[in-house]
Amino acid sequence: MGAADARPGRRRAAGRGPGRLRRGPPAARHRAGRRAGRRTAAGARGHPGRTARGGGRAAPAGHRPAPAPPDIPDFTGRTGTVSALTRALSRERRPPDGPPAVAVVAGPPGAGKTALAVHCAHAVRRAYPGGQLYLDLGGTAPTPADPGELLAEALRALGTGGAGLPPTTRERSALYRSLLAGRPALVVLDDAADAAQVRPLLPGSGCAVVVTSRRRITELPGALQIDLDALTPAEAEELLGRIAGADRVRREREAAAEILRACDHLPLAVRIAGARLAARPGWPLAVLRRRLADEANRLGELRAGDLEVRGSFDRSYRTLPGDAARAFGALGLLGTRPLPGWVVGAVLGRDRADDVTDALVDANLLRLAGTDALGRPRYLLPGLARCSARELAGGPGGPGGAGGTDALARVLDGWTVLAGSAMARLPTTLFSLAPAGEPRWRPDGETAASLPADPLPWFDAERETLAEAVRLAADAGLAGAAWGLAAALVPYFDLRCHFDEWRSTHRAALEAARRSGDRGGEAAMLRGLAQVGLYQDRYAEAGEMFARSRVIFRELGDARGEAVSICGLGAVDHFRGRHVEALGHFRMALAIFAALEDRGGEAYVRQAVGRVCLVLRDLGRASAWLGGALRLAREIGDPHREACVSMQLGRLHDLAADAEEAMRFQGYALDIFEELGDRHCGAYALQNLGGLQVTRGDRSHASAQLQRSLEIFQQLGDRSGEAAAVQRLGELHRSAGRTGLARDYLHHARALRQELRGGAGGGIRSAACAPPPVR
Repeated sequence: MGAADARPGRRRAAGRGPGRLRRGPPAARHRAGRRAGRRTAAGARGHPGRTARGGGRAAPAGHRPAPAPPDIPDFTGRTGTVSALTRALSRERRPPDGPPAVAVVAGPPGAGKTALAVHCAHAVRRAYPGGQLYLDLGGTAPTPADPGELLAEALRALGTGGAGLPPTTRERSALYRSLLAGRPALVVLDDAADAAQVRPLLPGSGCAVVVTSRRRITELPGALQIDLDALTPAEAEELLGRIAGADRVRREREAAAEILRACDHLPLAVRIAGARLAARPGWPLAVLRRRLADEANRLGELRAGDLEVRGSFDRSYRTLPGDAARAFGALGLLGTRPLPGWVVGAVLGRDRADDVTDALVDANLLRLAGTDALGRPRYLLPGLARCSARELAGGPGGPGGAGGTDALARVLDGWTVLAGSAMARLPTTLFSLAPAGEPRWRPDGETAASLPADPLPWFDAERETLAEAVRLAADAGLAGAAWGLAAALVPYFDLRCHFDEWRSTHRAALEAARRSGDRGGEAAMLRGLAQVGLYQDRYAEAGEMFARSRVIFRELGDARGEAVSICGLGAVDHFRGRHVEALGHFRMALAIFAALEDRGGEAYVRQAVGRVCLVLRDLGRASAWLGGALRLAREIGDPHREACVSMQLGRLHDLAADAEEAMRFQGYALDIFEELGDRHCGAYALQNLGGLQVTRGDRSHASAQLQRSLEIFQQLGDRSGEAAAVQRLGELHRSAGRTGLARDYLHHARALRQELRGGAGGGIRSAACAPPPVR
């Protein structure tokens, strides 16, 4: 499709009155007259002797208005939309004395609204013997055209001017409808500001009207609403090929696809990209691809002659009310992910900003992008709109600088409040960290209250947005917000084994904390990174980070933080087989927790000591420590800790050759994990049960339990759990005499263990379900 919406001449020329005929699409080169006595649309096309002069006479009856500007030669795609619009404009199924057919084509800047309207007007021109009338309403100009002046322009085009022009808008509208009654004409009202500007320009019976606008004009009764958006990738590629050369585009298909993505597949941007390539026949497409890859300079690159994307967005921005303009600029600072509606309120510092959101959506600058996990609308700032918003945010009056940072900080506060509230509903939050300081902004109570009782689907839906928010905070120097949100995500990342996001968010927040001298944030992020290293069997790395975090917590006087880091050191020792050192660290942490009266921490350490005793086959001491942990977990109402301890007690009874009690404790743990929705720890309980059933000779149930655990480990990316489950299934098949199957499983288990020892990482959890630090 041609870039018919790229009209640098939209701004009025100096001295031009508001009622004069505006320039049409540049592809049409449809020019208005010069000065007060210039040619009208009628005189410009086929009637060179007729003009509408200040005191002239009316043209003779039967005067035909001018056609729309010429069609776009390389109009591309839009097959379904063209069909729908031409069908709506057809006169075949409409009574001749019926109301006019009205279609409104709305879309974002550069979508090709005018090109579509003109193309369809030409497609149906034979159905309208009364002619065609094209009026540019200047809806995106600083002052949109006055309907009365537009009617004067239309009446002159219809042959009535000078003394024949009625003085009022109402009278002009009546005469306009009268002149068109019974002489079917097609009217194109281009770039309308709103319904109030359009209504007086609607013709009489038997006619048809196409209105284009950047705003959704839904107040016109019976109008067909066409929301025009980007071209499909295939259509955009075809248009680029028509301009830059189809063979050239085919040869560099990948680079062309990236160029088109940078253009958002918008016709105006694609036309400009094609024009730039056509002007540089020796350029590989990769040159333009590299230039467009930088969002900061993308709008500057999308300019060719009098066509430019930046000006197109600027005109839409100038029509926004004050708060909507501020919000648009600030939203450009918030990354690439779809955002919930409350974010608009946050950037403005308001509880609710539905009116502002609606204004941006109606202006086709903010796109509705579905609903979120709470059933609420989600909004997206498309790529070129985001580039424009970021530029405008840094301009005069924009929310850049300190204002932009404050807006981002409020959004991050909102995410941290919601993430913290959701985290509190997860099965386990032991040793979680509170963000630094009280939030300066909170989402409205309705949004916070709408979080589901089971927060995992919410976290799943928001995972990428939350991770991007941490990185945005870190890049903006908001260290406290970055590490506070990163820490709030740890229990969720832990449950779902999202170790890559855990590591990347903590690294970003750690660097931000170090740059700002935030020692507490540095310690918190070091501890979080150490735990990921522990889960991924990177014991040296984990031990170093736990030790560094311990030192910082001690220097800051944070005894609880120090105790948690000491627990991490104990876990590292335990998994490296240094059991005496592990017991020393755990007892040291226990003393601190006891002094702080932190019974949750005490229950964790008692379980950890009991586990070490199990490895040492000291069943008596293991029973005492695990029994104490179980009592504490029940007293403080921590069912997750109770289930973790029960798994260890099941292991204790297994070692003591008490199979019934072992099964009972493992089954009890599984019931709790399933009730809490913790599939990961539940998979370890299933694996333990399967192993016990193998020992008892119950191969059928054992196979089912082990297979279920294997599927969960694979879904969550826990390679260590997967290796253990595959090993046990191999042993089961071997005991059943299925030699070939057993060989396959055992070979796969060996390969997984070799991969893990090779440091491939990939989401390993060697802590079973009595994990170290945060659990």
